[in-house]
Amino acid sequence: MTAARKQSFQVAVILLCVAQLTAGLKCVCPLCANHTCETATEGACWNSVMLIDGKEETVKSCLSPSEMKGQVFCYSSRNVSKRSCCFTDFCNNETLHLHRERPSKEPGWSRLQLTVVILVPFCLLCVGILLGVCIVQGHYCAWKQDPEEPPDDQMLMSPDKCLKDLIYDMSTSGSGSGLPLLVQRTIARTIVLQETIGKGRFGEVWRGKWRGEDVAVKIFSSRDERSWFREAEIYQTIMLRHENILGFIAADNKDNGSWTQLWLVSEYHEHGSLYDYLNRYTVSMEGMVVLALSVASGLAHLHMEIIGTQGKPAIAHRDLKSKNVLVRRNGTAVIADLGLAVKHDSNTNTIDIPSNHRVGTKRYMAPEILDESININNFESFKRADIYSLGLVFWELARRCSVRELHEDFQLPYYDMVPSDPSIEDMKKVVCDQKLRPNIPNQWQSCECSQLMNSYSYSSSSAYPGPGRRGSRLSRYAQTSLSPDTSSSSSGWSPRRSQASRET
Repeated sequence: MTAARKQSFQVAVILLCVAQLTAGLKCVCPLCANHTCETATEGACWNSVMLIDGKEETVKSCLSPSEMKGQVFCYSSRNVSKRSCCFTDFCNNETLHLHRERPSKEPGWSRLQLTVVILVPFCLLCVGILLGVCIVQGHYCAWKQDPEEPPDDQMLMSPDKCLKDLIYDMSTSGSGSGLPLLVQRTIARTIVLQETIGKGRFGEVWRGKWRGEDVAVKIFSSRDERSWFREAEIYQTIMLRHENILGFIAADNKDNGSWTQLWLVSEYHEHGSLYDYLNRYTVSMEGMVVLALSVASGLAHLHMEIIGTQGKPAIAHRDLKSKNVLVRRNGTAVIADLGLAVKHDSNTNTIDIPSNHRVGTKRYMAPEILDESININNFESFKRADIYSLGLVFWELARRCSVRELHEDFQLPYYDMVPSDPSIEDMKKVVCDQKLRPNIPNQWQSCECSQLMNSYSYSSSSAYPGPGRRGSRLSRYAQTSLSPDTSSSSSGWSPRRSQASRET
């Protein structure tokens, strides 16, 4: 009996499920009778809300299986309509709402934000005022207490300043690299050219006037701009200024309407180059020592590296000759024409040298330059080449030294071995292949100073004595052999015009 009841209950449940499956889907429909609609089981209950005239209006109904194809009625559109399809009885009995974007709130300040906005600028303003007061007081105190403060442009260009004062001001204060650019340009553009005093490979040299003082103006053409820039750069090297280096004053470019001229302004020395000077005059033993010692001192300063925060790099001249040495009125000499010079950076051990290392005057080239055996990666090689050229300059100088009224005519080194304008091959044949050197007159052997000068002309290329060593030997000779009046004072020094010059 119990088993029969259990079986009957299972049959009833199955019949009920079948009935529900075949009865269809019932949905909420406000517009239908009894607010209910019925569709096939493959249909759906539809619920939608739309925005009409700014108001949300809802629609609830049934979807037949044919309307369900493609699910078109179930798609929504943001902020305009929202549709929902569901598949259980009365599942659409819920109210949908559109999620419209809420208008952004008007920007406003909270109490904390307002406090921060007010206090932070006020504090910054107070700090700025305090810093400004401190800076002004510091400048005032420095101006009042530091008499060695570098002068400004207006002080430098005051009407009562002469060139000597300008150069002294920039030598004793500041970086020691020369006058400010604006001062240089002002000086260059107020110079009046007077006469041509020489010509070189890069242009002409003029004597000019600035506030009644003589200056030398080296004028480059625009095609030689790199040479002008290089020489100006070398002259303005920090700590380069020295009593035996030509005093640089200014560099400027001037446009005369048809082309651009590049000016290099320096001190003017009326005696001109050592080449011109020795052609006109003979020199005494004392005068020769003074000239040789000053040239050696200038070259030693070029070669020397000064270590420090405002140090000076070692510099090689690379074109030392008698035409690039100028004679001052007091009988000393200065080295000029640094356009081919190179600097050595000891930190990186590099040399700023152009790719073509065959530069300078052929007659004065060292043997290792002529035969191209020079090690261009070793800065000492360039210093040794300068010392070789210095020995030839000393040879020219010693020939014009008058001892017991005896002296030689002025000649260039190797004058009797090569043509007047020798080629590289001419010089290489004599200096490297035949290993010849300038002839030494017999009378030099009877004079200690001439013997000393002679020893400088015969140094081997592998063991050149440095200019400092040569200068020290000349200095010791001057101190021990020359009278105090002639060795310590140059005010009474005067050149002797040669017999040839007196006759002409």
